[in-house]
Amino acid sequence: MNGTFLKNYGDIIWLLAGIIAGSVLGLVLGPNISVLKPVGDIFLNLLFTAVIPLVFFAIASAIGNVDRSQRPGRVIAVMMMVFVGTVLVAAFLTIVTIWIFPIHQQVVALPGFAEKVQRVSAGDQLTELLTTSEFFQLLSRKSMLPLIIFAVLVGTAVLQSGDSGEPFRRFLNSGNEVMKRLIILIMKLGPVGLGAYFAYQVGTLGPQLFGIYARSMAVYYGFGLFYFIVLFSVYAFIAGGVNGIKKYWKNNVVPSLTAVGTCSSIATIPANLEAAPRMGVPGYISNIVVPLGATLHKDGSSISSIVKIAVVFTMFGRSLTGVDTVLLALGITVIVSIVEGGVPNGAYIGELLMVSVYGFPPEALPPAMIIGTLVDPLATLLNATGDTVAAMMVTRFMKARPDPHPVPEPVTAAS
Repeated sequence: MNGTFLKNYGDIIWLLAGIIAGSVLGLVLGPNISVLKPVGDIFLNLLFTAVIPLVFFAIASAIGNVDRSQRPGRVIAVMMMVFVGTVLVAAFLTIVTIWIFPIHQQVVALPGFAEKVQRVSAGDQLTELLTTSEFFQLLSRKSMLPLIIFAVLVGTAVLQSGDSGEPFRRFLNSGNEVMKRLIILIMKLGPVGLGAYFAYQVGTLGPQLFGIYARSMAVYYGFGLFYFIVLFSVYAFIAGGVNGIKKYWKNNVVPSLTAVGTCSSIATIPANLEAAPRMGVPGYISNIVVPLGATLHKDGSSISSIVKIAVVFTMFGRSLTGVDTVLLALGITVIVSIVEGGVPNGAYIGELLMVSVYGFPPEALPPAMIIGTLVDPLATLLNATGDTVAAMMVTRFMKARPDPHPVPEPVTAAS
């Protein structure tokens, strides 16, 4: 049991250990800890350079390998509307929660950080957000969204090339595997790199930093649990009324425990597939929605994405208000939800995208990474268990009938 726990949570434990050790060093040494800042900078630079080819290969290979012979078009279309809809609901309600319980009321903008934020006109921002004028600019971390769009186009072109594009498809697959292994190797340095950077932040900013993280954790876990209990019940009601709520919660216990125990949406797929028929979801829907949902449907990541944005805005003296700011935040959460499940440590792609879109300097990345580490257990619970209630809604919207002989209820020791 201990071996399984360490296997599932080992990376998180080591990251937290590094952060705690860095905090202690920062408190003890104060400003003198700045000697460790280059260690954190080296880690960030490695991550920045590796994530660019990782994103390209991951997205292009995923699209290029779509099986064109299988066209469950209507299910996928309804599924994507449900996925995007719930992600946007989660993100917007998180923004409202932050407006009600603002993180920035407890802190003062970090010294010197606000001056580093780049501000451009709306038209220029839209152009730079979606495109670059030169190919080599796609290789910059400041062009994450143009890179994603380019990767989608390349993957689509490979898909349409048929047999003539097979060698390039194999190249994309190979590159994807190599870059995934590279990011795993770099993240082994995470406890040291993030620990050094956190030590620098604590040493230079002092206790104020802990107030930022404590309040953001209170917002995330408070709203996250509310979303899990109330919003999932609302989704189940939409899918099947009061009976839908009963079916969902009665059969969601095992998937929930699996998600928390493994800290993995992928590992929760078997439990979700077993629970879905008992929730009234026919097999031909659950067999599409649940596996794809583990990669594409991330309500918990949507919530954490907004909290990360709010924390970084706080540290740079900006406010999470304004139509353009909110729309960009919602757009980022949708992209993160779709992209992050296909790559290791995929949430960092969202953090890099946030830094790029809002024009923040590299100093914005470590706080967002730390938030992602601290919220991971609840984020996984929301990500994984949201797939079955999404499958219930897909069933309702398609007016599909449950399987005539669903999986029987599990036999308990008492029975």
